[in-house]
Amino acid sequence: MEQAFRYRVYPTPEQESLLRRTLGCVRLVYNRALAARTEAWYEQQEKIDYIKTSSLLTQWKKQDDLQFLNEVSCVPLQQGLRHLQKAFSNFWTGRTRYPNFKKKRNGGSAEFTRSAFKWRDGQVWLAKCSEALPIRWSRPLPKECEPSTITVKLDARERWYVSLLVDNPQIKFLPSVDKSVGLDLGVTSLLTTSNGVKIANPKHFKGLHKKLRRVQKALSRKQKGSNNRSKARLVVARVQGKIADTRKDFLHKLTTQLVRENQTIVVEDLAVKNMVKNPKLAQSISDASWGELVRFLDYKCRWYGRELVKIDRWFPSSKRCGNCGHIVDKLPLNVREWECPKCGTSHDRDINASKNILAAGLAVSVCGANVRPDSHEVKGQLRNTRKASAVSLSRTGKKQKPKS
Repeated sequence: MEQAFRYRVYPTPEQESLLRRTLGCVRLVYNRALAARTEAWYEQQEKIDYIKTSSLLTQWKKQDDLQFLNEVSCVPLQQGLRHLQKAFSNFWTGRTRYPNFKKKRNGGSAEFTRSAFKWRDGQVWLAKCSEALPIRWSRPLPKECEPSTITVKLDARERWYVSLLVDNPQIKFLPSVDKSVGLDLGVTSLLTTSNGVKIANPKHFKGLHKKLRRVQKALSRKQKGSNNRSKARLVVARVQGKIADTRKDFLHKLTTQLVRENQTIVVEDLAVKNMVKNPKLAQSISDASWGELVRFLDYKCRWYGRELVKIDRWFPSSKRCGNCGHIVDKLPLNVREWECPKCGTSHDRDINASKNILAAGLAVSVCGANVRPDSHEVKGQLRNTRKASAVSLSRTGKKQKPKS
């Protein structure tokens, strides 16, 4: 199993200067390649692949005004072009949007493969660096494991991180347990299990919303391009980073507990990107971070030998009576408890939904097919959204205007 270990790194002034130049060159090459591919498509209807952008990089290195590209390792520059190629592949298949240009204020990252670093005695030497990186080893790497890829990242808070990708043989499947759980994701309660347990939503953004608003207002008053504005931007980035760190820490602990206690976990395949288009719920949905929660469950289940089942997003888990199977026509969000008009059973909205999700997930696990009730058709949506997106892209081909 491949696993990434992230550590804080405190580079020396010489190392920081080299790393900042490397990040700047990676960003420059990425943006130039993106501009070249966009221009070639809109002017000549030509798709430029990785090989052509690699040849363009060779030409750029020969230009007098771009000689500084030769002062850094060539591996991160080539890796940046590969990442751009992957971004375009995802775009043409309809999985993501058109690639965006990288910005300096967001920090940046540089990826080093085996040919661009040395691993010796538990220390890392990057290409063109005479000293080992001063990494703070907060946890040891697995024994007899050497990193295959090293990624150096500078975040918006001006903090340096290094991520070591290793093939970890110590990840083993957990002992099997005879327990399954269905999860209903929500806003008031982050999730409700089919066992009747409700996990409250910590609302990390709401806890620091006033402080974030205050520092953002202070940032808006600073003159653009001034040193005070740069300092105020760092203050805003630190508050935003604290919100992200606390949210991620909570989700990691929660998902690890769920994976340890259950053999099968069933969730809904929610379209979060479409749901956040609702202006009244967008902030609450984004703060809950349902997508990250499901992503954590996905790879942790693969690590530890658990089964994660995603049921059809159009399955009416909330409207369906868990006792008789009757589906009500309408069930507004403000209705948290309801009574089945057919059998008279009283339901808690979230608990009933989680039980229906578990039942549907077990059926999917056994039958290997999507679960959709009879006469419950999709309205206004295609069944295969990914295929539909790919067809629309092949017809139009234009998703974003070229940036000047």
